Amino acid sequence: MHLVLISGLSGSGKSIALNVLEDAGYYCIDNLPANLLPETIRFLSEHGYDKAGISVDARSGESFLELPGLVTELRKQVDLRVIFLESKIETLVRRFSETRRRHPLSSDTRSLREAIVHERDLLGDIAELGQRIDTSDLSTNSLRAWIKDIIALENASFTLLFTSFGFKHGIPLDADLVFDVRCLPNPHYDPKLRPQTGRDADVIAFLDGLAEVADMLADIRTYVAKWLPCYIADNRAYLTVAIGCTGGQHRSVYFAEHLAAHFSTTQQTLVRHRELA
Repeated sequence: MHLVLISGLSGSGKSIALNVLEDAGYYCIDNLPANLLPETIRFLSEHGYDKAGISVDARSGESFLELPGLVTELRKQVDLRVIFLESKIETLVRRFSETRRRHPLSSDTRSLREAIVHERDLLGDIAELGQRIDTSDLSTNSLRAWIKDIIALENASFTLLFTSFGFKHGIPLDADLVFDVRCLPNPHYDPKLRPQTGRDADVIAFLDGLAEVADMLADIRTYVAKWLPCYIADNRAYLTVAIGCTGGQHRSVYFAEHLAAHFSTTQQTLVRHRELA
């Protein structure tokens, strides 16, 4: 069986992710108590289901604390992929305020912001179980596309993700390694290049012609290649390498694309451009 386990903060997009799985032919269950996972997987397997998507989060109560151990055991039995969704506190406060929904952990003595902080603390260990996705700056369509990319990956024990971003919009919460390329010449100041991105030929040609760009690209490649075996040996399923420039349009996009192309010959890779969504 291929199992995708969805977890994360309330309001971060778990329902959207589960809907994508359902559209892709997965048998989906929302808000399953964590301690019922083994029995549920056994039941689905016995009844011929080969793809399942299950959402488990802090609403499970105390049984949620069992999730890390359950994931370890389930990985011995099924092809398991864990997706953890999170967002900045300010983004979650805005989303709950706009929809006027009640946070599942809020109470008469706990404000919305306090409930979000409390939930983040509860989920601290769970975030490290699989692929983390910061949905703070993702549109609904972008999140759907990203979930589709993840579930389309071939079965592999490790995936290397390169993501570009703009520092003026904040560092992605899901980044494991962050590289700053703002010190390099900025195509933004060329009126011809400004409306383009780091995937366009003119911008690529501009950056290809700079010796300092080549040097930094080589340095980042060397660093990632040197330490990648250590991350893999740490039993990680994913490593997210974030490349940031000022606006996330030119230099960071160029670097993410080149790094992904380089490492794709030896690792399963994904590339994402946060500010181009």
